[in-house]
Amino acid sequence: MKNPGSIWKDNIFTRGAGGENGILRTILIANIAMFVLSVVIDLRPAALSGSPFNFLSPSSESLLVLGSTGTIPLLQLNRWWTLISASYLHGSLLHIVFNMIALHQLGPLIIREYGRDRMLAIYTLSGIGGYLISALFGVRFTIGASAAVCGLIGAALYYGKSRGGAYGDAVYSQIGGWALGIFIFGFMVPGINNFGHAGGMLTGALAGYLLGYRDRSRDNFGHKVLSMACVVGTVIVLIWSVINGIFFLLA
Repeated sequence: MKNPGSIWKDNIFTRGAGGENGILRTILIANIAMFVLSVVIDLRPAALSGSPFNFLSPSSESLLVLGSTGTIPLLQLNRWWTLISASYLHGSLLHIVFNMIALHQLGPLIIREYGRDRMLAIYTLSGIGGYLISALFGVRFTIGASAAVCGLIGAALYYGKSRGGAYGDAVYSQIGGWALGIFIFGFMVPGINNFGHAGGMLTGALAGYLLGYRDRSRDNFGHKVLSMACVVGTVIVLIWSVINGIFFLLA
């Protein structure tokens, strides 16, 4: 007979995730699938040419249909679900490659120190928080996993500073270099949503503080409930996004 509560470890959303690090593969696959869909539903010759920064760049119409966020989608179109969908959309092949590399490098650290459930919550809430903050600062349209990834940076910075010691200081120093590099890159390259990056980091650090890390608090039922809510919410939003994309393709 299964143990009580085992549904949180064995269900239609987590089954086959391949252990704690398997969730990173699931997020990666979801991002790739949404990127392919965004290119296919409005394929333009211009997407196959141009600079490396624009190669395989989805159209603005495609991204809007699938769930880009910002002041216009949120405040004028009342598409609040885009606070989640925008984290799974990207503006070019280079854009998604950079973000997925960062996720692959940062994710294992957050999973090791916070656990899978808290990592999922931090990632999802940071994307939402980062894009809410960027909307408050007037960013009209925005996409990308970078706000959520920056949330992992914020959680890692909080962990390193809070834990201290040789290991904590090393984490804080290394991840601090990442944060500084992101902001320098953001100010040098036009079109980067620095408000989203900063908002994601702040949300991630706050989530890390509120949820706690494994050295200070064990995984508990509340973490599992929050994680499942994030998973279910993301699945529903992405299904709705795909449905919108199919209708756009058929129109």
